[in-house]
Amino acid sequence: MVQARRVAAAIAEALGVETELVPLQTTGDRLATARLSELGGKGLFVKEIEEALLDRRADVAVHSAKDLPAELAPGLALAAFPERADFRDALVTREPGGSLDGLPRAARVGTGSVRRTAQLLAARPDLEVVPLRGNVPTRIAKLESEDLDAVVLACAGLDRLGLAHHIAQRMGPELLLPAPTQGILAVETRADDPLNGQLAAIDDAAARCAAIAERAFLAVVEGDCKSPVAALCEADGTDGVSVRGLVASLDGTQVARGTVRREDPADAGEAAGHIVLESGGAEILRALREASP
Repeated sequence: MVQARRVAAAIAEALGVETELVPLQTTGDRLATARLSELGGKGLFVKEIEEALLDRRADVAVHSAKDLPAELAPGLALAAFPERADFRDALVTREPGGSLDGLPRAARVGTGSVRRTAQLLAARPDLEVVPLRGNVPTRIAKLESEDLDAVVLACAGLDRLGLAHHIAQRMGPELLLPAPTQGILAVETRADDPLNGQLAAIDDAAARCAAIAERAFLAVVEGDCKSPVAALCEADGTDGVSVRGLVASLDGTQVARGTVRREDPADAGEAAGHIVLESGGAEILRALREASP
């Protein structure tokens, strides 16, 4: 809702129109106690919202871009990507001023993400990773209620909710590579709606470039919430971009990585995806799918 209000305000200012919020509850919201990887993945937070667009109950949808599947529902389009927030993962510790390296041996760390789990275990195999669901304040509260030493959340969510003071460490991509499009909002409309073109007024070129590249990577590796997949696109100081990505086993013992520089963001994302698959990522994903019920 915080994200939707911000986008609604930006639309109102840029287009000079009135906006109305249409709150919806998704399957992912209703099934808030189970692990995402057990429930079917990203579409849990998208399906009902896209149905509202197609049924014309809503004209614009606001998503966390990382919740979007690689393929959109027919008849819909991504009209804008506002400026990207901090893409990093945040370590929130029970004791102020903590860090991943500073956590005690066998520390209990909560996260609902297989991507974070895999990379945490790759960095610290001694950790006990505890499954975690719920909204941001609920996850922070579980530091005490579930006797956790730390939880890992997205910096972007904490920043947007005014909870950045809880962040003990903003973990850079060299430590935890983020989920594809983490920190990016995606504004979705019907493809044939005039708003699809008008919403370019709130589009940010850098965020769109990153979204295109990172979603291209995701499409190649065919990752979902069951797969520890990460990617990040950054400007490389010239006219091109650099995309680095990885695929990991659930326990973090196997990690396939790749980095590509290209002028075109989609080309860069696709090439990085192929390198990761050829570097062992295909075998890791195959094993994950065979083990998945």
